[in-house]
Amino acid sequence: STQVGIGLPLLLPKGAVLREQLEQFLRQAQVRAGYQPVVTPHIGHKALYITSGHYEKYGQDSFQPIHTPHEGEEFLLKPMNCPHHCEIYKSTPRSYKDLPIRFAEFGTVYRYEQHGELHGLARTRGFTQDDAHIFCTPDQVQAEFEKVIDLVLYVFEALGFTDYTAQVSLRDPAAPNKYIGLPQDWTQAEQAIQTVVAT
Repeated sequence: STQVGIGLPLLLPKGAVLREQLEQFLRQAQVRAGYQPVVTPHIGHKALYITSGHYEKYGQDSFQPIHTPHEGEEFLLKPMNCPHHCEIYKSTPRSYKDLPIRFAEFGTVYRYEQHGELHGLARTRGFTQDDAHIFCTPDQVQAEFEKVIDLVLYVFEALGFTDYTAQVSLRDPAAPNKYIGLPQDWTQAEQAIQTVVAT
């Protein structure tokens, strides 16, 4: 609907029922896999995304800041769930014995996609993603990734998806300024991912 805004889909009753059934199935699968459900707001303080580094990397893909009546206070429509999940993790003292901790959310996010980039329900400006973040020790990374792959394959099989391909995306070592985090952590994570997908 152009009245609502391009790239902002509306789900009719049948689509809403289908989405609800799919979410219920996925929530059950997540809980069995050890994920804890969390819920975060649709907006976040601009400082949150600056602190996380997301604003520097993805600020150009965000909608313009929302200004409140308080002078200088700015919020953004949530473009990703990562910083919010990190805040939940930080909300209480943690021990390495608590790890891994897995948070899952059907989080609605908003990104300013260019007109030419919009495509049906595949590329929109507002969408809800089955998103999760895992907090673990370095020596748990490979086992956690194996469990993620197992969960994805379980969902695919249950939904009857048999014809699919997967692609491993790696960072560009020639452009380190595009990435958040330490190079050695990236190397370890990439090696773990490649080891798992090769088996």
